[in-house]
Amino acid sequence: MLADIKWGMIGAGDVTEVKSGPAFKKVEHSDLVAVMRRNEAKVKDYAARHGIARWYTDAKSLLADNEIDAVYIATPPNTHLTYALMALRAGKAVYLEKPMTLDTSEALQLAQAVKTLDGRLSVAHYRRQQPYFKKVKSLIAAGAIGTPRLVSLKLGKRPLSESTLHDPKMQWRLDPEQSGGGLFHDLAPHQIDFIYHLFGNIAHASGFALNQSKLSKADDMVSGQVLFENQVLFNGTWAFNLAEEIDRCEIFGSEGKLVFSFFDYTPIALINGEGPQQFALERLQHVQQPMIEAVVSYFQGERDNPCTVEEGVEVMRVMDVFTGTG
Repeated sequence: MLADIKWGMIGAGDVTEVKSGPAFKKVEHSDLVAVMRRNEAKVKDYAARHGIARWYTDAKSLLADNEIDAVYIATPPNTHLTYALMALRAGKAVYLEKPMTLDTSEALQLAQAVKTLDGRLSVAHYRRQQPYFKKVKSLIAAGAIGTPRLVSLKLGKRPLSESTLHDPKMQWRLDPEQSGGGLFHDLAPHQIDFIYHLFGNIAHASGFALNQSKLSKADDMVSGQVLFENQVLFNGTWAFNLAEEIDRCEIFGSEGKLVFSFFDYTPIALINGEGPQQFALERLQHVQQPMIEAVVSYFQGERDNPCTVEEGVEVMRVMDVFTGTG
């Protein structure tokens, strides 16, 4: 019988309340036994509400807990490298939130550490394992649109309100020193990783970024292009200053196209010679649960890594090229 993976969690913010945290106890052969947050009152409350046995206010104490096999790091990106290195050196497996690090330089440091320490690390690019996106992948693999040729992605959001701009839960996301750079760094990793997951090795990437609205220090308009080695061409635009909202990805092939969203989970549309079809898949309660299940299986030696550190490096590299920091 496989032994359960006992988890410790570093960081206990909003992202962990529903999207990820509860899934560690719901996945088979997995249990969340400890949580760390610097604020004692908040970490005690979090542990009590989620039925977590132990809590800590510093990462060293959590990593010294001998019962813990693996660590989920859910802090802002500016601490990802530090905590991941600490966990790997403590002999813990790591499940690391996206974006993996602040930039490519840090990502490469982390990749080297995983190799040197013979560690295990998976990146939380969790859309790879969700049924909605697995359906997109399976349709392409089945030849539903023929040979893929072109990907067009557009994500548009209205400008943030004055109150949202000053909300502490948003402010760190808009501070490049903490997040790497605005809402693009918060949302685009999901999209870039999934397109990379679909089409493989990257031959060339280019792009540019602007801070048009000057509402924060972060860019609010990013455009990028990727040419994959298999000759698929990707064009993406992320705009956080528009009058209307859009969440649309189209994959055009030699015999049809797929249309889907990344955050709205609108029904997947397939248009080909057989006429239009739609595939509606229910939104998950805990969006990371399928990925956590895959990571647990990987940590137990039952499957390959669902998202490697090297794949995380490629996503960071593309993001840096798009924003002109790579």
